[in-house]
Amino acid sequence: MLELDLQVASDAAGLPGEAQLRRWCELALRQRQADSELTIRLVDEAEGRELNRTWRHKDYATNVLSFPADVPDELLDIPLLGDLVICVPVVEREAAEQGKAPAAHWAHLVIHGCLHLLGYDHIEDAEAEEMEALERQLLAELGYPDPYAADEE
Repeated sequence: MLELDLQVASDAAGLPGEAQLRRWCELALRQRQADSELTIRLVDEAEGRELNRTWRHKDYATNVLSFPADVPDELLDIPLLGDLVICVPVVEREAAEQGKAPAAHWAHLVIHGCLHLLGYDHIEDAEAEEMEALERQLLAELGYPDPYAADEE
């Protein structure tokens, strides 16, 4: 079971609803047998930039930030996965610039963030290939195109 805490700190219109966000999270997390608890916070550019500067030392807003829960070993059986912070204006701008359907881009970023919470990463090439292959598979199940296709042309 997924417990999702949705925090909307953006006044943008047309945001995905909780049911849609939940569907994307559940798809990304289905390999996890245990219950899962996570927060998704939808933010505007100022908050996205501040969080990226504070935690990644990069002075710009990025599309999604993943904050895995730092749970002590003796509490590892609690379902808390962590938090995703998604910067709404960046997601909207990227979808337009890349010619992607907004829902497809949102789904990609939610899935991408959830996979980070599960421990996937894309720093090393082999890890990136594994993570991207899983993202492609999950998005295809939703009927969305390969989000990396344009990068490979």
